[in-house]
Amino acid sequence: MNHPILDQIRDLRAELAPGDAAPALVTALADGTAPRSTLAELAAQQHRIIASDRRSLLLLATRSADRPVSAWFATLAEGESAALRTLPGLAAACGLGPDELAARPPLPGCQAYPAYLAWLALNGGPTAAAVALVTNFAAWGGYCSTIAQALRDRYGFPDQACAFFDFFAQPATTLEQQAADALGPDPLDEPTLAAAREYGRLLQAYEHLFWDTLGQLDQDPPGRGNGPTGHGN
Repeated sequence: MNHPILDQIRDLRAELAPGDAAPALVTALADGTAPRSTLAELAAQQHRIIASDRRSLLLLATRSADRPVSAWFATLAEGESAALRTLPGLAAACGLGPDELAARPPLPGCQAYPAYLAWLALNGGPTAAAVALVTNFAAWGGYCSTIAQALRDRYGFPDQACAFFDFFAQPATTLEQQAADALGPDPLDEPTLAAAREYGRLLQAYEHLFWDTLGQLDQDPPGRGNGPTGHGN
């Protein structure tokens, strides 16, 4: 049986798909050429991102408390909590202790995504925000799947160190179905779909900024120069 909203979600996912070319850092990790220091920075930035995203998702759940999509946002927030618990294993494999994991300074290019999600949590329409989020899950999950395999094959990381990427590498089909069910049987109207498209494009752009910022760290380390990381002091 066709679900109109699920069809709209999948059409929008295809429209917003970033294409076949993965971010340069994902390719470098797949080749085993990215330094472990970049993985350590990824873990530190994700530590901040996940904590922020969890609060943003809980706010979206509160704003839509009278609708079924509230539980969907809450489920995503629980997933962020689970992902956060896997980060120390990745950090340890990169030589980063728990204190340093939390103390690393934010890189602006990495923190643009959670900043925008926080904006959506305050100002965006919850229905459009849900659609925008779920349409981007497939690309993120694909990158995480590639990295999880590379960490085992190229870097010799144990399963515990790969758990963060394993967590997000799961197919997005279940979350898509759950989102469609939570948003109701009727198709999205054009204004909501247009807002979801706008939100989705920006979320995707900020995610790519995350990868690009980390990918340039070995060329322009934090604290030197005025590159995309934004650290010029």
